[in-house]
Amino acid sequence: MKILLLGSGGREHAFAWKMAQSPLCQKLYVAPGNAGTSQFGENVAIGVNDFAAIEKFVLDNRIDMVVVGPEDPLVNGIYDYFLANEALNKIPVIGPSKLGAQLEGSKAFSKVFMLKHGIPTAIYQEFSAHNLDAGLDYIDHQTPPIVLKADGLAAGKGVLICQTKEKAKAELREMIANAKFGKASSKVVIEQFLKGIEFSVFVLTDGINYKILPQAKDYKRIGEGDTGLNTGGMGCISPVPFVDAALMKKVEERVIIPTIEGLRKDRITYKGFIYIGFMQTELPNGTTEPFVIEYNCRMGDPETEIVFPRIKSDLVQHFVALAKGELQNEVIEIDPRAAATVIVASGGYPEDYQKGKEITGIDTVANSIVFHAGTKAEGGKVLTNGGRVLAVTSYGKTITEAVATSNAAIEKIDFEGKYYRRDIGFEFK
Repeated sequence: MKILLLGSGGREHAFAWKMAQSPLCQKLYVAPGNAGTSQFGENVAIGVNDFAAIEKFVLDNRIDMVVVGPEDPLVNGIYDYFLANEALNKIPVIGPSKLGAQLEGSKAFSKVFMLKHGIPTAIYQEFSAHNLDAGLDYIDHQTPPIVLKADGLAAGKGVLICQTKEKAKAELREMIANAKFGKASSKVVIEQFLKGIEFSVFVLTDGINYKILPQAKDYKRIGEGDTGLNTGGMGCISPVPFVDAALMKKVEERVIIPTIEGLRKDRITYKGFIYIGFMQTELPNGTTEPFVIEYNCRMGDPETEIVFPRIKSDLVQHFVALAKGELQNEVIEIDPRAAATVIVASGGYPEDYQKGKEITGIDTVANSIVFHAGTKAEGGKVLTNGGRVLAVTSYGKTITEAVATSNAAIEKIDFEGKYYRRDIGFEFK
């Protein structure tokens, strides 16, 4: 098969690394890719939202399957673009329809979906310019902390947790009246704050059948001990120590099954990944329950860099079965070892940082997998090209061992301003 993978981050490097292992993958193209994806396929200079250029490339190169990494082209309707085109509609696209992608593309849409199908989530209300005053009044009747979420895509920055009512009101005005997050915050969801510990579950589905992938726990804060600003993710671990069989039974019965059945009942075409972010929350009666914080319509980053290394079976074969409506026959084989991914970031991230710094030492890493996230190849060198530069993944008998191996590997890698958290998985040591 000839496969086109869309994207350019660490997630896409992990996709390329995994798909290139399949005997079904004859040729892999990555658009636009990065310095790491070129190890497993041919990078092509096409933007992920340039559907016309993607169409031409697919037809000119007789592509057999398109795999979509990031959320933007899914929310913008690339699945529907292929389906509506007679020359393209026989080519499988691994990713949901535009409507299905609204599970991530619109916080309000996902909340309505969850309430409609009885999926546990935080209590909320949504507000926009026409009822901003009502939103301010709603805040007055809440107990801080108060969660504000931009309805649309905001590059992972559209969620604010406000410790006072005054701060929440000021931020609501900024989001709606002053377009703090552009069009993404023209509508804002105000949500009940859930206290607990987060984890993520990943599902591959054809809209009827589903397969559960390894779960993971991400670390968003820039500083050790989970301090400082939120980032796109500074590392993650898998499996998650507190996610046992009893908790996964609740997750499957109360969330995964109702989600898949809800998609079918609502006639939403969905052939791809669902990322479900959970908060394991303690209730007033002393019990703990998993509540859904968010859906994503694709795999996470850096979670993909840890989930895919723990999948032993053929990912491309699973995609073929999905496209044929035969996913129920597939068996996802899981590596029993623990794994940890540690992100190597540019100094200053998640605020201002410099690009174009030469990276050295990657070729000296022997016991870990180095996934490129924000890199580019130029003049025979690998340069930094983003805030999150590399994701270093390692296996171990324990989470602690896996983290230590990744940290040791990172010490062999160097570039100006290199920064990483040395405490990923700290609460499980």
